[in-house]
Amino acid sequence: MDYEKLTQDLPNILESLEQYYMTTYLDTSGAITYTNNLFLETSKWTPKRVLGKTIWQMFPETTEGQDQAHLIWEQLSSKSAWSGTVEKVNRLGEQYFVNMTAIPIHYQDEGLVSIVLFEMDITEDVQLRDRLEKIAYVDHETGLMSRHSLESTVNRLIANNDHFTFVYITIDHFYTLKDLHSDDEAKEIIKSFTNRMKRFFKDDSIARIGTNEFVVLTQFGSWYVEGFLDFLKMHPIYINNTALELSVSGGIVRFPEDQPTYPHLMKTALTATRETIDEGGGRIRTLSAESHKKLNRKALIDRKLQTAIIENELQVVYQPQVEVTTGKVILYEALVRWNNSELGTVSPDELIPIAEENGFIHKIGAFVLKEAAGLAAKWHAEGHDLTISVNSSVREFSNPDFKKEIMQILTKASCPPSLIQLEITEKFAFKAEEESSIFRQMNELQSEGIEFALDDFGTGYASFRYMQDLPISKIKIDKFFVQSITTNEQTKKLVEGMIQFGKSMGLYVIAEGVETKMQYSILKDLGVDAVQGYYLGLPTSVQNINLHN
Repeated sequence: MDYEKLTQDLPNILESLEQYYMTTYLDTSGAITYTNNLFLETSKWTPKRVLGKTIWQMFPETTEGQDQAHLIWEQLSSKSAWSGTVEKVNRLGEQYFVNMTAIPIHYQDEGLVSIVLFEMDITEDVQLRDRLEKIAYVDHETGLMSRHSLESTVNRLIANNDHFTFVYITIDHFYTLKDLHSDDEAKEIIKSFTNRMKRFFKDDSIARIGTNEFVVLTQFGSWYVEGFLDFLKMHPIYINNTALELSVSGGIVRFPEDQPTYPHLMKTALTATRETIDEGGGRIRTLSAESHKKLNRKALIDRKLQTAIIENELQVVYQPQVEVTTGKVILYEALVRWNNSELGTVSPDELIPIAEENGFIHKIGAFVLKEAAGLAAKWHAEGHDLTISVNSSVREFSNPDFKKEIMQILTKASCPPSLIQLEITEKFAFKAEEESSIFRQMNELQSEGIEFALDDFGTGYASFRYMQDLPISKIKIDKFFVQSITTNEQTKKLVEGMIQFGKSMGLYVIAEGVETKMQYSILKDLGVDAVQGYYLGLPTSVQNINLHN
């Protein structure tokens, strides 16, 4: 068949494929422009709602899911087809699995013009395989316990109240090692490492829970576990007759002294391992007492948060922001506070990351916005020209209906949108730049009158592309820099540069964390527009705000 004939027949070929495959078309930004009925049935999207969504929104929000989406997109952007098995999520957030073939369509003169995805649903096959793996209880490559078997074993030991040490071990820089060796050599590294674990921990239970991650259950303490490091040095792994420089990092947790359940043992051991890796790796150690305390508090906050929301334990306090030229309060930032009889005061720095992790950030965000909108509307009706600023999470904006929900809250409170400002972090901005739905919702909210401020400026990502693209009108210099300007001349110059940068971009510049008169005076001389911090006013309840001063 010649090329001309193939081109003529191509529409018929695509039409035939659509009878058997879920079919999706993407534009050059990764947004969906067309899907067939098979895709809609499996993904539970409707045509109206799915068009304009991006390829990234079809993948799980996990690091692994988004990384795979980026990997696929990078290959397609280079005009190379991609094929493989992927995990996706439907409209309800439920996972399903497909065999995907992604084909970039490009013309010599125009470059990339479109992308077509053909997918076959293999969810039942994957779920069956997972069930069989759980039934098997054994990692087929190493002969060690599987993750499922490990959990069952630990739960049985806990039920019997048996004392044991839970040891998490990972091979340092394994993926770098893997890149330097063939697949067969990488498998040999795992096999040889496993053999050494079996020889050293010969009377203990060992599980493989990841590619290069293992857990040992032993009756002995840290002195015994740390001996494995010396054992590895004495028995090096050889690849192609060359000794491999291999190091490991790990974390040690005891039951019942340190943690009471399997999830807590795993999380604590993993945290200890990450602490070790952050300090250079090559060690197996217990979690520090301070880190144990933080982890236990985090777990307690996690457990009590849902009850706190239901029983209205959360409250909103307001911190003033003062305009330098007039000395007047022009805005109050709404901050969530939680006072609990057992936990004491839970600050936003503690609360928000946990809420983002467990999914309660949506309820907390809605609660704060309702309170802020009601207060802003009340002040407006009384003739006070004040804005209220509310912190917003990228997880909230990942909801495609978030803009609609915000406007519904403001309408119900009779609050003009111009009285509300949303604060986002640099991490949020970096994500928003990549996600067309977030970018779109921000622009729509700005067109309604809502302003956006970039919080914690200077502490996050080095790329400033989003400063040009996103609807940001204000930046807030982070308190980390502000609190050093009186003692460090270099920091003072850096803050001056930030202010000048903001002004050059036509942005309103705020300094937060101002705690002394000297800091305030320096910032005023450097030309900052507004300031916020304990020197100007502490966060306080609405009852303690006096607007007549």
